[in-house]
Amino acid sequence: MNKNILTNKTFKNIAGLIVVAMFFIGDRILKNFAISQGQNANFPLLGDWLRFHFVPNPYIAFSLPLGGMLLNLIIVLIVLGLILGIIYLILQKKQQKALIIPLTFILFGAISNLLDRLLFGAVIDYLDLKYFTIFNLGDVMISFGVIFYFCNLKRRERENDKKNNFRSGRNEKNYYRRQ
Repeated sequence: MNKNILTNKTFKNIAGLIVVAMFFIGDRILKNFAISQGQNANFPLLGDWLRFHFVPNPYIAFSLPLGGMLLNLIIVLIVLGLILGIIYLILQKKQQKALIIPLTFILFGAISNLLDRLLFGAVIDYLDLKYFTIFNLGDVMISFGVIFYFCNLKRRERENDKKNNFRSGRNEKNYYRRQ
């Protein structure tokens, strides 16, 4: 068997990293477009439901009033923590590699927004969802990464519960035989 052939798992990891890179690059391009258009950047993408609308956001998610150097320091610490966490998972030999892609989504979304804070003093938001909020692809990456991370943790927890129940003889077949 040829060892150079990519395994299905390796292919999925590479594909996941390509998707992360596409989102990151797309976010940076759209932010630069929004800045170049300035306050004039306000046009429909999906009717009135989704508009491209440039809004600088000096605060955290959903414009909650926390900003400034303290917020930048907190974000830098989070980014460093994510980098260390990803490196730790890569070095582990266990089956925790499914957590790397969601954490990478979170990391690159946070890096994109941190770059905005450092370069422009505010995060560049440009997607205006009617009745909700204004956000960017970096925010989408963070949100999806968090959702996928917790879904993977829940899936792993169920798998571990099944293994533990099987090892202790508490699987369904044995349970019903004892009754």
